[in-house]
Amino acid sequence: MVSSKRLTENFYQLSLIGAQDGGGITRLAFSDADWEARKYIIQVMEQVGLVVRVDAFGNLIGRLEGVNAEASVVMLGSHIDSVPNGGNFDGIVGVLGAIEVIRCLVEEGEKNYHPIEIVVFMAEESSRFGVATLGSKAFCGKLSFAQLEQYTDKHGISLAQAMREKDLTPENGSLARYVGDIKVFMELHIEQGKVLETMGKQIGVVSGVAAPTRLRVVIVGEADHSGATPMNMRKDALTAAAEIILRVEELARKVAQHGVVGTTGVIVAEPGAMNVIPGRVELGIDIRSISQDLKQQVVHELIGTIDAIKSRRGVTIKVVTLSDESPVRISEIMVKFLDDVCKQHPYPSMVMPSGAGHDAMHLASLAPTGILFIPCRGGISHNPAEWASMDDIVAGTEILLTAIRKMVQKENAS
Repeated sequence: MVSSKRLTENFYQLSLIGAQDGGGITRLAFSDADWEARKYIIQVMEQVGLVVRVDAFGNLIGRLEGVNAEASVVMLGSHIDSVPNGGNFDGIVGVLGAIEVIRCLVEEGEKNYHPIEIVVFMAEESSRFGVATLGSKAFCGKLSFAQLEQYTDKHGISLAQAMREKDLTPENGSLARYVGDIKVFMELHIEQGKVLETMGKQIGVVSGVAAPTRLRVVIVGEADHSGATPMNMRKDALTAAAEIILRVEELARKVAQHGVVGTTGVIVAEPGAMNVIPGRVELGIDIRSISQDLKQQVVHELIGTIDAIKSRRGVTIKVVTLSDESPVRISEIMVKFLDDVCKQHPYPSMVMPSGAGHDAMHLASLAPTGILFIPCRGGISHNPAEWASMDDIVAGTEILLTAIRKMVQKENAS
């Protein structure tokens, strides 16, 4: 059975790696702290009987052989890197929960017809190189050597250079693409929101993963004296920006019941003096949904608003699309399968979308994929206050264990 004692000890040991004096954890991708955490995970994997290998990008893969070594692989995984001054549950729940599942199977002497693999994906967080889920992208063949050279951290160190510093060969990065047959991939994760906590549920079965369209909007007006320029002669870039910000909120609220959200997370006003009308403003806008059509509708309406503001206020506005990713719909078969598994346990559950991205969204292009959520207190994540109860972690791990038991049997072989 799932051991809360073992899980607690493993969470504690990882919490010491990259711990910050003022609280929180920093394990940036390919950093020394990240590598120390990897060594600990390799040790724990080997203790439970997994044979560990490292792919060309640095992803860890621990394998428990099946009765039929040639059968398709039942796969689990998540990540262990963190944002600066983050928490000890984001990603970690999925890795330690998966290892605990294997330990339970081994201890109970169960024979798995299908091989089982646990993948610890590198560089899931975007904090160091500005791009998220790099390890799972490489795993799925979605990352090129040119990109490894292109992505850099704030110190100018490229991803390729960081890989070389850890004895990896970025020129061989394309070899990280997984070539085996995957029967199913599953990821256990904290919600990183407050829906489960608010609804009084312990388990969330994810129906889809939202994807963002990110825009950089630059408004240029005229920086004039605040006292000497009459109101009807102004070309105020900040008041134009304020209209755009409110329109983002208004458009997202109109379709919020369908899981659309809109955020203006960056506002830079220049010259930034109390007595000068702002002449230039840069906005960073994030619009995301599990519906590509609704997301595009909001973006289209927002662009229309921007054109109208530009004309009416006499400012120039440039819109640059930084990214435009497609949402991932989780297989209805997998959603039903995991929902049925949840009903075999006493833990209250619900089907829900994910507003945050995860490694699993890339694996969905290779195999049927399922994602399970557990609550995090207050919906707080990427923060020293990030916290999940051990009762919920155990509950999620038990759901995962039941699901894996069913998937590894011969009668379910593909």
